[in-house]
Amino acid sequence: MKRIILFGLGGVVLLVILAAGYFWYSMSKPFYQPGMLRQAKNLRAPLAPPAQAAGADFWQVEPDIRLYHFAQGNGRNVLVVHGGPGIPFSRPVSGLQPLGGVYQFHYYDQRGCGQSTRPFDRFDSPNTYQNMTVLERTLGLGAQIADIERIRQILGEEKLILIGHSWGGFLAALYAAEFPDRVEALVLVSPATTLVMPQEEDDLFGSVRARLPEDQQAGFDLFMKEYMDFNALFKKSEADLVAMNARFGEYYQAVQDTPLPDQGQSGGWMVWAQYLSMGSRHDYRKALAEVTAPVLVMHGADDLQSEAASRMYADAFPNPEFMVIQEAGHFSFEEQPTVFAHLIGDFLDGLQ
Repeated sequence: MKRIILFGLGGVVLLVILAAGYFWYSMSKPFYQPGMLRQAKNLRAPLAPPAQAAGADFWQVEPDIRLYHFAQGNGRNVLVVHGGPGIPFSRPVSGLQPLGGVYQFHYYDQRGCGQSTRPFDRFDSPNTYQNMTVLERTLGLGAQIADIERIRQILGEEKLILIGHSWGGFLAALYAAEFPDRVEALVLVSPATTLVMPQEEDDLFGSVRARLPEDQQAGFDLFMKEYMDFNALFKKSEADLVAMNARFGEYYQAVQDTPLPDQGQSGGWMVWAQYLSMGSRHDYRKALAEVTAPVLVMHGADDLQSEAASRMYADAFPNPEFMVIQEAGHFSFEEQPTVFAHLIGDFLDGLQ
């Protein structure tokens, strides 16, 4: 009997080791690959949106998912995709308002953040991999890109003009890769440095740490250890994760020369769903080669992320322009709104 018990314990240990290894393998491998939506893979609901309520402040993109939205201006529809991940705009950005006589800019809170539907509070299942797949399928990259396609249909546009900032630039680029025939033009403003992982240079977190005073770096390291502890992820709640994002926002603000723009409430689970989607190893550049629409990539000269990271996007598209805005950082539309509006206006005028 003793030998049987020992063998049983050894088997349990082996299973635990194998499960841990598979978990980390899953973490490194991206859940999302460009082309999945065109093949109707990993979709939670059809790409055709449900019927819309007239005059509502929400777009119904799935039967149980609503996206809060607002608009500024009159004219051709332009969809603005916010960054973060999971940090929506709470008002129209200054650099687009001068163009409101020609274009109508539509802002929306991505699913899982701001005033849009937050489908999860806590996960009760002890099955980590099952939780990961449910979370990623509901709030991950594929779900966010599918929402852009549904919004296109709601707006009644054959092709979209997209302006994506930071993480929103990453999403907009992936939408164009997924549906190249549905894009008229792309503007990517300081797009997130996640087109290729792992990154050759410091990522956002490393850039923030490098600029913190030495006496704050140890505290930041402890925070990041908790922030990236995926083993403990499903012990947390939506409120816990929102609070963690707020803490990172405080570190980020501490290394900025100018105040951050007004923003809506951060996402919780949706942020980690994005991380799960892309994994720690991917290269999405080849997918952008199919996008023939004109692309403007804009970079603030004083941005924490490097110019090379933004140029990587321009180099991946067949028809790009690249502009550097002086005396501006990551939020060039607030720091240099007049210059920003002029560059965007000239680019969009060229589409006529």
